[in-house]
Amino acid sequence: MEQLGKRSGPAARLDAILRHLSPRLGAASAPISVPTSAQVSVVPQPGRFRYTLDNDVLTTEQRQFYEDNGYLLIKKLVSDEDIERFRNEFVRICRKEVTPSGAMIMKDESLRSQYGQSEKVVNKVQDFQEDKELFRYCTLPEVLKYVECFTGPNIMAMHTMLINKLPDSDIQTFLHPMHQDLHYFPFRPADLIVCSWTAMERADQDNGCLIVQPGTHKEPLKPHGYPKWEGKANKLFHGLLDEDEKSPRVHLVMEKGDTVFFHPLLIHGSGINKTSGFRKSISCHFASSECYYIDVKNTTQEHLEKELVEMVHKKYNATSVELRDIWNFRARLVQGERINL
Repeated sequence: MEQLGKRSGPAARLDAILRHLSPRLGAASAPISVPTSAQVSVVPQPGRFRYTLDNDVLTTEQRQFYEDNGYLLIKKLVSDEDIERFRNEFVRICRKEVTPSGAMIMKDESLRSQYGQSEKVVNKVQDFQEDKELFRYCTLPEVLKYVECFTGPNIMAMHTMLINKLPDSDIQTFLHPMHQDLHYFPFRPADLIVCSWTAMERADQDNGCLIVQPGTHKEPLKPHGYPKWEGKANKLFHGLLDEDEKSPRVHLVMEKGDTVFFHPLLIHGSGINKTSGFRKSISCHFASSECYYIDVKNTTQEHLEKELVEMVHKKYNATSVELRDIWNFRARLVQGERINL
């Protein structure tokens, strides 16, 4: 019988991905690739891994999976109690019972007359760093112990979102095109940045789960822009301009509390919500505070800076703003020492 590590090519990768998403699938003789809680790693092997740091949290197999695929799914990492607290705070924000400073509340205005101020209208709360309850997510010890495996001990929370994917239609109003998150970030190195994305209820193909293209974290940052599909495109929902339709895709089916950590160059997106309910998730992009800001002028990110600066100017009447200023405003230290960011 074939053993893990002795297969090669597409068959080996498919086995690894299937076992990662569901231990009951894939080659029966191979070990389970993702335990539901942390395990102590074996003796470190310096130089073998580029995308994770030596640690006593991830197993060698988990590190290898992230090395090969650019993401790692940890089952039931965040408690039901915490998720319900985040859900309740989101509802309070929707009802305008609380108004977090600096947060961007994104809504489907066409539904307001029908539903008023409710979760049936709000599809995203972005930049919730000033909301004490939601920001607790970024400080959960069970999350940070994994984050440190990618960033090291000095950790900044750089970008926060609670997404409430509303029921959609064929016009794909709430579909996020395939993209790389690094497109939005004016800081480097990419390998010291990681996203933590937690499902607040079951996420599957029916309600618009995450879709990833395994292994694309090894590719460079690609040009992004607004998609050329029918219907409106959400503000700043940029996608790849030259998408490889033949590249394999994996739908990340997740249960409540499951958390996926992924690299900022991993190509990913999400489908539409074809159900009558909502699909909520809460996420944060973390970076080592030893990362540094870059000048995006004359790069593929320059048009993004212009768009964001224009939005900030209209909202705050601010002048002489650069992309790094916007990110510096969002950034919060959550562990260790603040060095550069």
